[in-house]
Amino acid sequence: MERPSSPPPRRAASTQPRSPPTPEVARRIEESRLRAKAIRDRREAEERAAGVPSQARTTSGLVATDDIQLAGPAGRKRPYTSITRAKVPETSRDARTTPTKEGGATAPGDLRPLSRKFTKYVDYNFSAMTDTKGGFLSTEDDPWNKSMSTGAPNGQPGAPDGEQKPAHMTADEWERLQLLRKLQRNKAGPFEPGLSVLADEKTRKKCRECKSIEIDFVWEEVFGCAVCNKCKEKFPEKYSLLTKTECKEDYLLTEPELKDPELLPHLSKPNPHKSHWHDMMLFLRYQVEDYAFTEKWGSAEALDTEFEKRESDKKRRKEAKFKEKLLDLKRKTRTDAFRRNTGKLGGGTTEEGGKTKAAKFGDNIARNEKHVHEWGRTVENEEGMTVKTCLSCGMEVEELEF
Repeated sequence: MERPSSPPPRRAASTQPRSPPTPEVARRIEESRLRAKAIRDRREAEERAAGVPSQARTTSGLVATDDIQLAGPAGRKRPYTSITRAKVPETSRDARTTPTKEGGATAPGDLRPLSRKFTKYVDYNFSAMTDTKGGFLSTEDDPWNKSMSTGAPNGQPGAPDGEQKPAHMTADEWERLQLLRKLQRNKAGPFEPGLSVLADEKTRKKCRECKSIEIDFVWEEVFGCAVCNKCKEKFPEKYSLLTKTECKEDYLLTEPELKDPELLPHLSKPNPHKSHWHDMMLFLRYQVEDYAFTEKWGSAEALDTEFEKRESDKKRRKEAKFKEKLLDLKRKTRTDAFRRNTGKLGGGTTEEGGKTKAAKFGDNIARNEKHVHEWGRTVENEEGMTVKTCLSCGMEVEELEF
């Protein structure tokens, strides 16, 4: 006979499914439920007749308690009061809580979850947070404020919605709309103008170089130039694009001339250096040369003459500035020499052989000996001149290197 072990072995659980209730049992359960519901309705009617306020209940008849919350206008989220910690153990050290004399802690901004099993994975209860937009106003607060809008989808400035995603539109729909707008601006994809062989040959737009009908419709709309992509790459001396800086430096055009779209049309593109900078303005080379050579300067030789004149004026102003600084340095040097000779600089006199005499230019007043310059390394200053500086007195001397 085997000795009983401790603990006793467990009996295998029955794997047979439980049989459903019989019709008689189901009928009695339903009768009991209806009888209880009638008793509850009669009791509530008596309380309403007596003026007793009725308790809020769910659709199933449950009364709202600490563990059961009713589904209100805020949804089925737990209220903030049900997840706050009124008392925190004294052994729990948390800089976000303020300890009290009773041994607990108060945390008015505590948004940590109440359940301990979520503390390892969840830091804050985001369902109890309120999006205040950082204290800044948005277009939702004041949709008709033009200063807060960033531009209309169709390019109309001051529109109330701007480029922000509408509330009724999903992220995929918004991306699709942006793609369609880009294709529409570039006249590509489904927005590319159709080419029909039935069109009139006289009114059909063709390339000005090879007479091809496959022209760049964006250039035709912006610059008024009908040219195909092959000819743009084949003739870069005519159809290359120039930036605004190149037009100013190479063709000596002014800012008002470049900003006039009727005078010089331009193509706007996002700035490749910084996305938040102003858009890059691109001009067509042959249009810029036609205006600069024929209307403003008269010819290419006149433009070269004006460029050389401005360069010589710039060089002359630079030399005049350098001479003015050099003359100022000479004045300061002569003034210091005069003050040293008169004994009014750096203590006045020096002793030599028991006699006192006035200090002269170049004497070291502190050590009573003649100053010897200690020149440093030759460097190039802002004016482009090579100079060397004394390490002790700071005197600078210009030096020419051949």
